[in-house]
Amino acid sequence: MASDTRSTLELDLSASIGRFAQANSDYYAAQFSRIQTSAHRCWSFNKAAALFGPLWAGARGAWGFFWLFAVFELTALVQFGRGLWGDLGAEKMAEVYKLKQRASEMLAQAETARAAGDVTGATASQEIGENLGLAAQSMLLEAEQATAGATTFLIVGLGLFIAIRIAMGFLANTVYEKQFTRWRTDHTIQTGLKRSNSLFAALMVVIMYPLTLYRFTASKPDARLVEFPVGSEYYVKTAKVLESWFDRTAVAGQGVFDGITAAVQAFLDLLELILVDTPWPVVATFVVIVAWQAASVRVAIFVGAALAYLGFLGFWETSMITFALVGTAALICLVVGIPLGVWFSKSARAYAIARPILDLMQTLPPFVYLIPIIAFFGTGKVPGVLATIIVGMPPCIRLTALGLMQVDGHLKEAARAFGASNRQLLLGLELPLAMPSIMTGINQTILLCLAMVVIASLIGAKGLGQDVLVALQYVAKGQGLLAGLAILFCAMILDRIVQGRFKQRDDSG
Repeated sequence: MASDTRSTLELDLSASIGRFAQANSDYYAAQFSRIQTSAHRCWSFNKAAALFGPLWAGARGAWGFFWLFAVFELTALVQFGRGLWGDLGAEKMAEVYKLKQRASEMLAQAETARAAGDVTGATASQEIGENLGLAAQSMLLEAEQATAGATTFLIVGLGLFIAIRIAMGFLANTVYEKQFTRWRTDHTIQTGLKRSNSLFAALMVVIMYPLTLYRFTASKPDARLVEFPVGSEYYVKTAKVLESWFDRTAVAGQGVFDGITAAVQAFLDLLELILVDTPWPVVATFVVIVAWQAASVRVAIFVGAALAYLGFLGFWETSMITFALVGTAALICLVVGIPLGVWFSKSARAYAIARPILDLMQTLPPFVYLIPIIAFFGTGKVPGVLATIIVGMPPCIRLTALGLMQVDGHLKEAARAFGASNRQLLLGLELPLAMPSIMTGINQTILLCLAMVVIASLIGAKGLGQDVLVALQYVAKGQGLLAGLAILFCAMILDRIVQGRFKQRDDSG
């Protein structure tokens, strides 16, 4: 009975492999069976894969296998081509010709100066000419050695190519069996030999192989292949169009930009009044007490030590300015980002529209943000805060939306069954359950805002970032390291207080 069941399963598997492989299905049924029933690695050699190489992988739809071994093969073929027809000593021979020509000119000048009675000039020219001749001989020796090494490149390239094809033959059936396993649960994966894939793979080989071999084996390849054959006129025209657009937008939206600047400046001035102008013992005591109440005694001791570092090394004022900048940017990020995250968790369409924008905000280098910020808002602390907001807001939005979307649907149904309104559902159930994710987003936002202080200092944001920037400009290694450690301690103070408060709530709950 067990034997009959096993035979039936083998027949079903063979039929499934036949539908998957199509061409040469009996061979693949036997090889897949060996691979699947073997307790250890089963070495199976595919002659077609070894013979046709990446073309076999492309025809069978194993595109990862195709690209990987195409790169390996090209590397081997380039070495083979350099040894077979590449003129390895061509560049050095050209240098030899130039050196000899220059040496002949200097020797001729020496003869002319000697005939004119200029002994000093003749001696100098003679010495230069002889030195150039010696350099030409040395370069000629290097060119001959490079030419003699062609055989080595030839042998190494051929050996690599053969080894790559053998490796591909041994790996092909294992890779194809894994593709079959995935196909059994996902029938969108390619089956059999597709003519379109075969033609595409052949086209890629025909394009990539000759061009790559020509580029790396020719002594002087065509400049159109080395560099993109387009002048600078497109770049200049596009840059002028963008610059004109920035100028027009800055003029048209001056009222809006001035309003944003005034609002951010007012809040920033308030924080600086509290942190910078207030006597330092008051600020230090307040921060230590907040750390103690929000986190623990150990965190309060650490915060006190970090504040002592900032004070004793002369970073107190700049660090308080940094806290004001980061606090302004982080608070705006949270006030705007958390409601947006809530909205996106409720509206799939809105999140689908916002996701590419968030991707763009997180992908572009932070330096790029400084360009439109300067164009619309100028330089100073407020533009630095606005650039920091762009960097720090995406994690807050994403993690808020993620936390709310991960709330169990059964819990929400139960709350609705007890008559909870949408507001009660959000405030009483969803937000508390999503709080770990939201707190992670808040933490990431604060740290990203603090990481921007150095970049924001490029447009006049001041603070600790300016100390680091000055140290970089004057290569002051010690000053730069001390300022960097001050930024680190600022980040750790904020992180310990925020995370400590959340952990305290979590433990009490």
